[in-house]
Amino acid sequence: MLFAAVGGGAFGTLQFVALHFTTALNMGVVGSVAPAFIVAASWILFRDRLSALQLIGVAISLTGVLAIVSRLDTARLASFSFNGGDLIIIANMLLWAIYSACLRLRPDIHPMTFMLSMAVIAGLGNVPFALLEYAFDYRLQYTGLTLATLLYSAFVTTLLAYFAWNRGIDIVGAPRASAFLHTIPLFSAVLATTILGETIEPYHIVGFALILGGVSLAARPNAAQRSVASLPREH
Repeated sequence: MLFAAVGGGAFGTLQFVALHFTTALNMGVVGSVAPAFIVAASWILFRDRLSALQLIGVAISLTGVLAIVSRLDTARLASFSFNGGDLIIIANMLLWAIYSACLRLRPDIHPMTFMLSMAVIAGLGNVPFALLEYAFDYRLQYTGLTLATLLYSAFVTTLLAYFAWNRGIDIVGAPRASAFLHTIPLFSAVLATTILGETIEPYHIVGFALILGGVSLAARPNAAQRSVASLPREH
């Protein structure tokens, strides 16, 4: 239930809600803070050891996020005037961090069974919200593009992506797997600029540089984590 609610229903829904208020580029760049959040969540929830260097990395990453949501505008910082979509992305990354850190508690069942259970529970949990949208006349336009989008979202960005992510964490662990999230801003920047015509601004570059630098420190294993990683894994 926890995995479906946090990693499935809430996370997936908030992604689409955020895109109504911010850009795809912002989502990709702000979302790159996830590895630092995963390290922090593992420390808070499971008392995984966090070195001073990792703690500094988390702080630097958060500074990068602040640079993006404030657009390097001190007036925005002073008045706490931020884009609602960016704040939703940050909240969503916190949910993703909790989900990823808690995957160590996943029941010992086949990965596809786990994914199917998550999908069913998350889908049922979203039914009331779908009915609410329908009541307010927010309805799908049944076109070929709509069908293609739904199929892509269901099978590629949901089923395939979640399966690959869960399996990757099983093999290398959440902190190490989180390093691969750095590819998201790169793909987001390429697709957002070429397909959607969005523009890369200076605050994107500054923010991403800070986030990337911070994450490189936060995701670096400490002595205890290196000793655990050196142990043979059961398959």
